[in-house]
Amino acid sequence: MENRVYKITLIEGDGIGHEVIPAARTVLEATGLSFVFDEAEAGWETFERIGTSVPEETVEKIERSDATLFGAATSPTKKVEGFFGAIRHLRRRLDLFANVRPAKYHPVPGATPGTDLIVVRENTEGLYVEQERRYARGRVAIADRVITYDASYRIVEFALELAERRKGRLALVHKANVLPLSDGLFLEAAYDAAKRHPTVEIEEVIVDACAMRLVRDPSQFDVLVMENLFGDIISDLTAGLVGGLGIAPSGNIGERAAIFEPVHGSAPDIADKGIANPTATILSAAMMLDHLGEPQVARTIEDAVDAVLEAGPRTPDLGGKATTQEFAEAVAEKLKELLRT
Repeated sequence: MENRVYKITLIEGDGIGHEVIPAARTVLEATGLSFVFDEAEAGWETFERIGTSVPEETVEKIERSDATLFGAATSPTKKVEGFFGAIRHLRRRLDLFANVRPAKYHPVPGATPGTDLIVVRENTEGLYVEQERRYARGRVAIADRVITYDASYRIVEFALELAERRKGRLALVHKANVLPLSDGLFLEAAYDAAKRHPTVEIEEVIVDACAMRLVRDPSQFDVLVMENLFGDIISDLTAGLVGGLGIAPSGNIGERAAIFEPVHGSAPDIADKGIANPTATILSAAMMLDHLGEPQVARTIEDAVDAVLEAGPRTPDLGGKATTQEFAEAVAEKLKELLRT
């Protein structure tokens, strides 16, 4: 039987994206799977050059691909006329409603042994609808936080299915004690979805208590689901449990497209120096392969990453001297070795 050929769009984006995406490609090419890579552009550098952060051609390439691997994108802290954040735009444009952020122990300094959980973040609404305005001569600012039944049901259904494939446990993270209408609606939809998954054990957790419990003992949790802003914050906390954003992968998943990306930003302070840690991007590529139906290869990539993190060479942020590409090549060689055994 002929092997499937996967069509993958690669978007380097900004800053260290130009280094970590080629590094991840090196590892993907070592898997023995068949790929056709198509390069596209998005981000601040693209906006500066052509006046839009996401060209229409990029959207079309993503839609034609089996999956997309995205590097990093810069967003200015002040409003720039005509600019929109590339990844936020793509999430909404392609209805990538599920942001999936695993936090799994890897042998790096500061990581908490035994951590193995997944934060599932609703990706399309909450405060991220970006509906803000000012009143009273600019002295009062108001932002709309949008929670809908349909989006809440859909993200909890996704998390329930994920929980069924793992340990059968799901935490509903919310702040309904302060936001009874909006988070109350989230919980209403969640329990309606749960009726279809009676074997999953459901736990409600207030978001601030969730943060405290994660720090004290992350093994209490397996799959956690929450609205957009809570997911953004809690997933960075869980990244801290496993060594930082340089170790944290993620996926943006919808019904017709999927984009996988490291959680870290574009790190302009170290861009073009060849020292960026590509671990999160390589692990994002492994997530992508799992999504495409190659779970064994995905797990083997994780094993190869762990082996190199354990024995070296490591990048400078982890106390080593390896360049971005040297680390990737070490992972690729270890991967080939593991696949032969």
